[in-house]
Amino acid sequence: MMMNRIRIANFLLCIMALSALVCFSPVVAESRTQVIIFHAGSLTVPLAAIEKAFEAAHPDIDILREGGGSRKCARKISDLHKPCDIMASADFSVIDRMLIPGYASWNIRFATNQMVLCYTDNSAFAKDVGPETWTDILGRKGVVWGHSDPNLDPCGYRALMVLQLAEKAFQQPGLNERLLANRPLANVRPKAVELVAMLESGVMDYAWEYRSVAVQHRLKFLSLPDEINLSSYAMEPLYKEAQVAVSGKKPGEKIMLQGKSITYGVTLLDKAPNREAAIMFLKYMLDPEGGLQILKEMGQPPIVPARVSDQEAFAKLPDLLQTKVSVDK
Repeated sequence: MMMNRIRIANFLLCIMALSALVCFSPVVAESRTQVIIFHAGSLTVPLAAIEKAFEAAHPDIDILREGGGSRKCARKISDLHKPCDIMASADFSVIDRMLIPGYASWNIRFATNQMVLCYTDNSAFAKDVGPETWTDILGRKGVVWGHSDPNLDPCGYRALMVLQLAEKAFQQPGLNERLLANRPLANVRPKAVELVAMLESGVMDYAWEYRSVAVQHRLKFLSLPDEINLSSYAMEPLYKEAQVAVSGKKPGEKIMLQGKSITYGVTLLDKAPNREAAIMFLKYMLDPEGGLQILKEMGQPPIVPARVSDQEAFAKLPDLLQTKVSVDK
């Protein structure tokens, strides 16, 4: 009897020892090269689709995306020195001003957009909103409307530019000041995509967004004339009449931004941790039959082919990207 107990005890000890070996044995996981992308919040939906298609063709590469206001994304690189491979901005000039030449060497313009006023069926005066009435509605007491933070997100300062341009286009002196007086600072959110949830929940009646975001989230929206929606390159002389002050690089510093047509930019950081994999992703993203086609399908007009400003910038591009990019004439 005693021998049986000893044998059972020894058997149990063996089982426990084997279990410990299984639990604590090092497991070698399949390694995947990670590409880190900081990007404008308005690119969240299309980049998710581009990521899915790219990873299906390149299972050894893992795309890690982090969305936010474009200026905030740039500051994560320039001020916080966070590791990043690719930066995609809703305003290409953010890359020019905040990342070149210290952190990047070139800037590719790849898409456009336009500003729209979004709302839902439950928004106050939703049945009445239109090209002739929206300025009156946004000024009514009790109507809740908002935009993103102009210090963090290009959509924010572009919303303010639209109001300035509308005042001139509609010949309504004081319109800009009157509407802003009906928009408490609590309605200014860090990034434009946060406003989508507020619209859908009924917390907010109207919000300024990009047309692509409205289409992707199936929001109702009011289209605006080209004179004020920041969509037309030909109207840039008019857009420049709108100016918005935003925070500069130093605390308390302000810089003045002039209105211009909406153009998205993307760059590869000079110290990209996984440069070669990042270039492969950019090649797909800038392919007219790849990423640019996905942008088009999601309501955001791509620039085909993608462009750089001059031959000097083109010469700095990796060889794989030169086949996807042209130079402005």
